[in-house]
Amino acid sequence: MRLARLMIGATILSATTVLGALAAPFAYVSNEGSASASVIDTATDKVTATFKVGGKPRGIAVSPDQKRLYISDQAANAALVIDASNGALIAKIALGSSPEGIYLSSDGRLLSAAVEEDDMVMLIDTVTAKIVKRVKMRGKNPEHAVFSPDGRWLYVSSEEADSVDIVDVAKGEVIKSVKVGDRPRGIGFLPDSTRAYVAAENADIVNVFDVATHEVIARIKAGSRSNGVTVRPDGKRVYVSSGGEGTVQVIDTSTNAIVAAIPVGKRPWNMAITPDGKKLYVACGRSNAVAVIDTETNSKIADIAVGQLPWGVAIH
Repeated sequence: MRLARLMIGATILSATTVLGALAAPFAYVSNEGSASASVIDTATDKVTATFKVGGKPRGIAVSPDQKRLYISDQAANAALVIDASNGALIAKIALGSSPEGIYLSSDGRLLSAAVEEDDMVMLIDTVTAKIVKRVKMRGKNPEHAVFSPDGRWLYVSSEEADSVDIVDVAKGEVIKSVKVGDRPRGIGFLPDSTRAYVAAENADIVNVFDVATHEVIARIKAGSRSNGVTVRPDGKRVYVSSGGEGTVQVIDTSTNAIVAAIPVGKRPWNMAITPDGKKLYVACGRSNAVAVIDTETNSKIADIAVGQLPWGVAIH
């Protein structure tokens, strides 16, 4: 049991935080408006700690052992490696102009960082905290660069393009670009890596990819300004945030039909789900809160106040 008294910069927050001892994991939230990260105990849905982080934190990922956070700091044009127990900075990795989404491979060995204004994706070795590949995109302004669970592929959405770039991770190069609709955003893979779901924000659709061929096999009409995408660990449901409607759409992957639309808050953005698939945490940027969804009942069960403009959520 570790008791953390957090003292970061001018911000002092006294918190009793039990890390690693509880059965339920923690959810980590990047708050771009308040330059902080909130820590939520998913057993109680209470904020247990708040760290001062960078200048404009956006993308966030947590290591499989929950010891480290990886956060893209748009203000510093860098990826920050943070001690998850106390918010201390471990390393700072220069990335390029305006980094956004940041994701770990399933084994935690590689970190991807989408660098918007350079039209690049960086692949970082998490052991050495060094960039091992710089991959030039075909599309403009990449936002999310998500690994397939088997680690073979990286699907990259570009805000100012109508396509997804597909990267062969072993080769470190784009092997295909596929049109998906205006302003592609969030990406999620089924656990067996057979399908990927990609939201196109301005088209209000979710594209379904056959990963074997890297082709779109279905297009699902979704909510207004479809954005973040998260997949339930059993692969039976896909969740898509609708920024225009303030809802989360629930897709049944056996039929690709939307089976529920759950009201959550203002400008729902990126999301994460607990490993048991029972609770979904949704960053609601303009509500300054994280909405918690019970995935069994498809209903919101809590609103958790966090920092200003929460951008992303990470759970492992």
